[in-house]
Amino acid sequence: MDPAYAAHNAAVDRMRAAYAALPPDAPVRLAKRTSNLFRFRDQGGAGLDVSGLGGVLAVDPAARTADVQGVATYETIVDATLPHGLMPFVVPQLKTITLGGAVTGLGIESSSFRAGLPHESVREMDILTGDGQVVRAAPGNEHADLFETFPNSYGTLGYAVKLTIDLAPVKPYVRLRHVRFTDAAACFAALGEACAPGGPDFVDGTVFGPDELYLTLGEFVDEAPAVSDYTGMDIYYQSLRRREVDHLTVRDYLWRWDTDWFWCSRAFGVQQRAVRALWPRRLRRSDVYRRLVAFDRRHRLSARVGAWRGRPPEEPVVQDVEIPLDRAAEFLDFFLREVPITPVWLCPLRLLRSRPWPLYPLAAGELYVNFGFWSSVPLAPGQEDGHHNRLIEGMVSTLGGHKSLYSTVHYPEDEFWRLYHGEAYAPVKAAYDPKGRLPDLYAKCAGAR
Repeated sequence: MDPAYAAHNAAVDRMRAAYAALPPDAPVRLAKRTSNLFRFRDQGGAGLDVSGLGGVLAVDPAARTADVQGVATYETIVDATLPHGLMPFVVPQLKTITLGGAVTGLGIESSSFRAGLPHESVREMDILTGDGQVVRAAPGNEHADLFETFPNSYGTLGYAVKLTIDLAPVKPYVRLRHVRFTDAAACFAALGEACAPGGPDFVDGTVFGPDELYLTLGEFVDEAPAVSDYTGMDIYYQSLRRREVDHLTVRDYLWRWDTDWFWCSRAFGVQQRAVRALWPRRLRRSDVYRRLVAFDRRHRLSARVGAWRGRPPEEPVVQDVEIPLDRAAEFLDFFLREVPITPVWLCPLRLLRSRPWPLYPLAAGELYVNFGFWSSVPLAPGQEDGHHNRLIEGMVSTLGGHKSLYSTVHYPEDEFWRLYHGEAYAPVKAAYDPKGRLPDLYAKCAGAR
């Protein structure tokens, strides 16, 4: 047996042994060093041993596939595939998102309008299920029901330990064109046109205000007159306002948002030139900022300082939602009026296949716009924590959209199961986790906030 696969099998055996050793009522989690979830809870207990499950086992340039371990980060995957002139069809924008996490949760990027979501380019996956077995799930095999319901199950049906994924060819550079709009309706009309067949390779957008919106249209190119570097003193999102055309290496394009965690590094002063010059380049990463936020939430440092200064309490509003294109301008108008957060990220997506995925039932063939917003907003007197998040959830449902579940969830249980197809989830949960070793999806996502 190939040594890499032998080592992989040994790592899976260790993980299974760690799972079997847990008391039946013990909480289950992965012992990962990083997380991109925004549910800051004390899970308690030791995590499952996932050492040895963070690599790329093989890349097949001829078949354009890769065998990847479940805890491999996209940074690791990209570093293994780019030398072959290949990349995953969808590379979520933060380096430490794992392949298993993007498939059991949801990932998205500027190729999603033509490549769908990360789980749509998975051929098969080995999953450690709630009953402690490792099964191979693939379309059409005896575990096809698990393959179908695994996306958006957030580790409540099991954990992917190995996945075979399709890869897409790349060119060395990406040429970017930033187009400004002063009207949301015109911006979304242009976004729809850009996502038609024969358009660019990448499409996303950024909203700074109701009359300042940008679409960024990217295309692979073989040569570039010069390339920009946004890992140093320059900041990518600020370049949208001053450059009409830009060029990046393909690797720097894939990670253009990570250095400043989109624009969220400003909360730590890292966008001030004096601070940025002193902040080591290797620590200008999304996972570093996320650990700082986790420390702050755990110890309530910002909340205490704000109270001491007499400021109103703040509600974290960290969400990604998908809205049908023809309702996107309506959602943006609501959001900018009710939730004082800018910038807002826009990312179009369309499912690859002709039928919805059970637990995240976007309509097949319809173009959606992902709105990403990540900040905190002050609460007015009488408003309870969750006020703005619940407003957003209500509007998303009204407009026929869905929201990702990586952050706080405020839906009542009956509404949650209606939106996320509890009737499809329940039989698969019963089949692969009959003793309820893992929490169910509602408990995992909406439990104690």
